[in-house]
Amino acid sequence: MGSRNVVQQQNRDAVVPGAIKQKNGAGENKNRRALGDIGNLVTLPNVTRPVTRGFCAQLLANAKAANNKDSLAVNTKAAIVVDGLPDKRARGPAKKKVASKPKPEEIIEISPDTNEVPHKEKEEILSKKKAPTLTSTLTARSKAACGLKYKEKEQVIDIDEPDVNNDLAVVEYVEEMYQFYKSVENENRPHDYMDSQNELNEKMRAILIDWLVQVHHKFELSKETFYLTINIVDRYLAIKTASRRELQLIGISAMLIASKYEEIWAPEVNELVCISDRTYFSEQILVMEKKILGALEWYLTVPTPYVFLVRFIKASMTDSIVENMVYFLAELGMMNYATIMYCPSMIAAAAVYAARCTLNTTPFWNETLKKYTGFSELQIMDCAKLLVSYHSGVEEQKLKGIYKKYCDSERGAVALLPPANCLLASADAAFH
Repeated sequence: MGSRNVVQQQNRDAVVPGAIKQKNGAGENKNRRALGDIGNLVTLPNVTRPVTRGFCAQLLANAKAANNKDSLAVNTKAAIVVDGLPDKRARGPAKKKVASKPKPEEIIEISPDTNEVPHKEKEEILSKKKAPTLTSTLTARSKAACGLKYKEKEQVIDIDEPDVNNDLAVVEYVEEMYQFYKSVENENRPHDYMDSQNELNEKMRAILIDWLVQVHHKFELSKETFYLTINIVDRYLAIKTASRRELQLIGISAMLIASKYEEIWAPEVNELVCISDRTYFSEQILVMEKKILGALEWYLTVPTPYVFLVRFIKASMTDSIVENMVYFLAELGMMNYATIMYCPSMIAAAAVYAARCTLNTTPFWNETLKKYTGFSELQIMDCAKLLVSYHSGVEEQKLKGIYKKYCDSERGAVALLPPANCLLASADAAFH
């Protein structure tokens, strides 16, 4: 304790020189020297502070360094009296030890601020760390036997970095925009409605879409207009039943609505009457336009497959040939009713994947596409196989609107390229 003198006592009767001891109350003073082991006696300097064990060890070390003598074995339980008070922790006489010549030991000095490790111990630690364990060795051998190799994780490329200074690219908001599109794409998505239509079937719908492709191409309308037209037709037929005679009227009225929404200069009603070979009057087109808008509650701002196609093609980072192939496959998917079961983002992602497979653009799917589309290769595989099957039979079909459109050299004549046989082979194997 800091409040009292701590002393060590070897022998209750032993005192240091100069200490006074009274016997039997006689007051007789005698000076007696403390006994110590021969050869192990250490003379301690006079100190004015309590001698603790730690302080005693420090004094011994200083004395050793000053005299340059060999290390001495010191009995820390030697009798020490400070200020005339014996240490109560001493319990008996010190045991004599046989003096033996100490072996030279390596002294390591460690500063209080740093923890250093001896050089030999460092080498041992490093060698242990470098040494492979039995488990790691067996694992490596097993993977080598199976033909597996370690592959570095593919990095995701920031596709918006080149457009940082382009205000039209809205780099600050584009990710949030597409997260919103993904969250609402199923809210107004048309469901399977063909069973509820008494006079319509899938083939009639395909004929209508093929004709609308030709009208769209004739008026040189934007891609946004085409995909929104198909969306309006399907959403209206999912709500209202229609006759076979008014199906074409629904299609041309839907294109008029989409053109007014997307185009700067929409086609006039009289032009639509002429292109329909005057099957309908202008008043009929305007009346159907009102019916469609009333049924849809004027809700036209919906994410179509084209919205996702633009983003996913950018993430694909390929040339114009792949881009034209993507649009070719996507339009084939829009013409066929079976793709209505897939959400717009999946149709777009499957079109990109099928196009890369068709043109043998490896890898067919990567981490960048997975991040920006939100789909893995396995998730889009069924839809991609469906699109490739449409491509394989497009030349033999009677509906040639999309086929002729993409046989043009301006679009890379991608319709003339062979389909992705690798996907078709896997589909046939799974079927059989």
